Amino acid sequence: MARLLAIDYGAKRTGIAVTDPLQIIASALETVPSHELLKYLRAYVQREPVDAFVVGLPKRLDGTDTDNTPRVRKFVTHLQNALPEIPVYWHDERFTSAMALQAMIASGSSKKDRREKGNIDKVSAAIILQSYMESKK
Repeated sequence: MARLLAIDYGAKRTGIAVTDPLQIIASALETVPSHELLKYLRAYVQREPVDAFVVGLPKRLDGTDTDNTPRVRKFVTHLQNALPEIPVYWHDERFTSAMALQAMIASGSSKKDRREKGNIDKVSAAIILQSYMESKK
């Protein structure tokens, strides 16, 4: 089996998480500047087999698009053009940043680590990925 890779896309930086090869556990992987994301993903899929990308879809509580939703949709179009052999699945990302912060507090992360927004981004990606996997059970 190959890995699933989750993307929490942001205007400045993007959190990335992956599963283990058996697709049992989601783990935070990296935070990448968004303008370098396609380059990073191309290199990653050369090193590791990836079954699918799971992209967090930003929505407001009422289900409408956020200011970031058009950026994420545009990125996914570029991703599908760059790596058409790997399917892309959308997954609701509402509350993931708050959940990531709470998870970091619960795990004993220092205030310094929690203030580093890149850490929250990659933990958010892991939450998106874990939620996606649970929804498929």
